[in-house]
Amino acid sequence: MNGKNVIWFENLRMTDVESVGGKNASLGEMISQLTEKGVRVPGGFATTAEAYRKFLAYEGLSERINQELNALDVDNVAELARVGKQIRQWIMETPFPPELDADIQTAWEKMVADAGTDHISVAVRSSATAEDLPDASFAGQQETFLNISGLENVKEAMHHVFASLYNDRAISYRVHKNFAHEAVALSAGVQRMVRSDEGASGVMFTMDTESGFDQVVFITSSYGLGETVVQGAVNPDEFYVHKPTLRAGRPAILRKTMGSKLIKMVFTDAAQAGKSVQTVDVDVADRKKFSISEEEITELAKYALTIEEHYGRAMDIEWGRDGQDGKLYILQARPETVKSQEKSNRVLRRYQINEKSAVLVEGRAIGQKVGQGKVRLVKNVDEMHKVLPGDVLVTDMTDPDWEPVMKRASAIITNRGGRTCHAAIIARELGIPAVVGTGNATSSLQDGIDVTVSCAEGDTGYVYEGLLKVDITDIPLDNMPEAPAKIMMNVGNPELAFSFSNLPGYGIGLARMEFIINRQIGIHPRALLEFDQQDDAMKAEITDRIAGYQSPVSFYVDKIAEGVATLAASVYPKKVIVRMSDFKSNEYANLLGGNKYEPHEENPMLGFRGAARYVSEEFKDCFALECQALKYVRDEMGLTNVEIMIPFVRTLKEAEAVVRALKDNGLERGKNGLRLIMMCELPTNAVLAEQFLKYFDGFSIGSNDMTQLTLGVDRDSGGPIASTFDERDPAVKVMFSLAIKACRKLDKYIGICGQGPSDHADFAKWLIEEGIETISLNPDTVIETWLYLANELNQQ
Repeated sequence: MNGKNVIWFENLRMTDVESVGGKNASLGEMISQLTEKGVRVPGGFATTAEAYRKFLAYEGLSERINQELNALDVDNVAELARVGKQIRQWIMETPFPPELDADIQTAWEKMVADAGTDHISVAVRSSATAEDLPDASFAGQQETFLNISGLENVKEAMHHVFASLYNDRAISYRVHKNFAHEAVALSAGVQRMVRSDEGASGVMFTMDTESGFDQVVFITSSYGLGETVVQGAVNPDEFYVHKPTLRAGRPAILRKTMGSKLIKMVFTDAAQAGKSVQTVDVDVADRKKFSISEEEITELAKYALTIEEHYGRAMDIEWGRDGQDGKLYILQARPETVKSQEKSNRVLRRYQINEKSAVLVEGRAIGQKVGQGKVRLVKNVDEMHKVLPGDVLVTDMTDPDWEPVMKRASAIITNRGGRTCHAAIIARELGIPAVVGTGNATSSLQDGIDVTVSCAEGDTGYVYEGLLKVDITDIPLDNMPEAPAKIMMNVGNPELAFSFSNLPGYGIGLARMEFIINRQIGIHPRALLEFDQQDDAMKAEITDRIAGYQSPVSFYVDKIAEGVATLAASVYPKKVIVRMSDFKSNEYANLLGGNKYEPHEENPMLGFRGAARYVSEEFKDCFALECQALKYVRDEMGLTNVEIMIPFVRTLKEAEAVVRALKDNGLERGKNGLRLIMMCELPTNAVLAEQFLKYFDGFSIGSNDMTQLTLGVDRDSGGPIASTFDERDPAVKVMFSLAIKACRKLDKYIGICGQGPSDHADFAKWLIEEGIETISLNPDTVIETWLYLANELNQQ
């Protein structure tokens, strides 16, 4: 067999990119180099770029193609469509040269002989010789044909693959990226099919695709063939795995998010191009399960680490689970081309919406930016001409044919798709925000209305009515001066943690557990503990919310663990001080089922909260669930950078009781390096500071409660006396000073996590002069306060 026309994958390396393209070279690299490290990749062969050029030279094909392209204006969408269609038709009608035809037949016959049966099914994939270079994403621009059987069908699929180099989007993309058409050739890869039509498949990245945080593997998964995930036809399950924890051999799954997984792509009986697969609905029961197990998530993450370490760069990897043999396979691997290419340590750009209006739709946020413009509803690719520069493109889903028009949009909104779908990948590369997987954008948004598309508020993207006021802040991160105190962050939302990891600092000084309970759980713990006693309607609502988890109680514990682990991983190995739940009774009552279990209090701020709640008969088994989650994160996952903070400790008796309760639940002070911190937020805490510190390893000052309780001002009520509330009042400062002096005297930790230093930089300066060890700030004030303090105090 002539090696210049056809080469087997196992004989390819990354040095063969010019011959067989990035995709096929990468398959060969993994088969030859990573098989012995346990990475499974299905075998096959590739035609070469030389074979492709011989084909174009056959019967004068290339002369006809070049003549058409030289006269083409690619921004004329109608003319682009006409020329592309003509060229593809010529390619389909031109036979392979006899030598190439014979080599393909010989390779196919060997593949059949190796399999021991002629009933084999293959994927025929394109691999462009300029594709998957680190500085350009050709995401899905050339065709893939799945479940192809028989030599004639394989050759027909190869013709389709060759023709796909001249589809509209590929022609346009090459022009806009300044690639010469003739400089790009195509290789057809013929690879044994993994029967993921009966299993599951997806995409994974060796970094967080939104923030660029590189200490996680991000995995998406759905049932059936992976095309539905790549195309964005389904909202897949999503998982994050922490690399350092995985390398340590510990449980490393940080977070699991269930997708709707409404459809899946499966094989048909007709194994020829265009007829070999079909889309069917997923059973309702299967939609409510995760599509892969925790063991499979972990195995995939290990593959991702092995591949990343081999290539020495962030990678974008497609995978499949064979439903017949139950094994996981890697189908493709290419360099991640967006976040990893951004220069680090330059400027952090933050978007903040300063007005509110009606939320019209919401979905998955892509891009951490805000876009605005007029809604342009586009049903299919034939209506692309309707999109004008600055419009917000709204459609069911995009595929690579849409790429020429996507660059005109100020934002993209789709009904379907997850964070690794085509729309998401192209939006990231173009640097525009996208909200994908909304479910109802095309029916809920009217053509021509003004909207603001926000992807700057966490994992959820919001589409607001009207053009809202947006503040854009550029934060320089180069050459930060040394801060005169340790600056930490207050973070409640785990979804934002990875993006905040870019900020300089010493960890998280306040992680609010109630935020996790409210956002990730939304159900009162007692309603879960007493699930069997709920009425049928409540049981149905709870069952729907806890889908994918073993039981109502394990859902509560696991979700807290996921939130805390995500926060801990985002700054690991720096400290994360986790405050146990500090809901008031009215806030607990707002959780699903909460009304049944919470007392009515006239002033919940001074009521059933904090340490008194934890040790009460009514709540202690609920508190035990929080402890169980933190014990898992620290002792099983090994994230011992997590420290525990107890809020609102009114008396020394409560202090003693809550420390005992923690120990009874496996969280013993000093064991496995555990530090217990107390919120110092009542005047009693400051007055009896040294006595409270017998039970704790330090204080974190809560300036909000300390101010309201010292001055007798309800911090929530507003009204005529609202202006009296000031953390800088001399009486309040006396309380802070007592706490700081006691901690310094006893060599205990002393920090502040209240709102005061975020609002008043002069107050932060005073705290440092008093001897505070750490100041924990809201993330949006970290840089500003850091620079102010460095400037003010380093001059003295």
